[in-house]
Amino acid sequence: MLVTFIRTLIIFITLIIVMRLMGKRQIGEMQPFEFIVTLIIADLACVPMADVSIPLTYGIVGIFALFLLHQLLSVLEQSGSLCKRIISGKPSLVINKDGVDIRELRKNNMGLDDLIESMRNCGYFSLDDVDYAVFESNGQLSALESKQKTERGCSLPLLIVNCGKTVFRNLAIIKTDKRGVEEFIKQTGGSVKNTEVMTVDGNGRTYIKERRSKFKIVQYRLPEGVKW
Repeated sequence: MLVTFIRTLIIFITLIIVMRLMGKRQIGEMQPFEFIVTLIIADLACVPMADVSIPLTYGIVGIFALFLLHQLLSVLEQSGSLCKRIISGKPSLVINKDGVDIRELRKNNMGLDDLIESMRNCGYFSLDDVDYAVFESNGQLSALESKQKTERGCSLPLLIVNCGKTVFRNLAIIKTDKRGVEEFIKQTGGSVKNTEVMTVDGNGRTYIKERRSKFKIVQYRLPEGVKW
């Protein structure tokens, strides 16, 4: 037991040294390759701690080898924009002056639900609360707040149309059906099939973004007594 304690202490001190050498970003917002290196280091550290039959030096050498690999990738990443894009990827503009960019979301294997969730984490609940939104290469969302953003009460916008498909789970809340949504969008000059995004809040304020068009804000007349 004493041997296990000493081995654990040595591995712990080694990890502290390596993580400090890797820099503050390693314990904060990590790039993809840094996340992978951290996972492997954690696995390497566990093996010699749990199995006393494995020489302690095996784990320490493996950890420092990964540290050297991390440093090499960091140098390559800083050597030019091409290397940085290959190793860590590049930021993705998912909301621009025309509204949500569905193609950029799909390039990042993301959907509208993921974007809306990330915006809520940043304190924005409506898609037009920001003029621009960027998913950084580390997965964090950065947003430029719209100058027209105003307080709109405590009503959370509901996703009604997602990439041309009606979100049925939210229709019951606004007390309508698929045909009602189709007729409303038709009145605005569009169609459900061509609509990439449609959200409605508790005040009836509706965000609609059609394919290859700028988003628009219209008013949806909610049935009397509908609140959320």
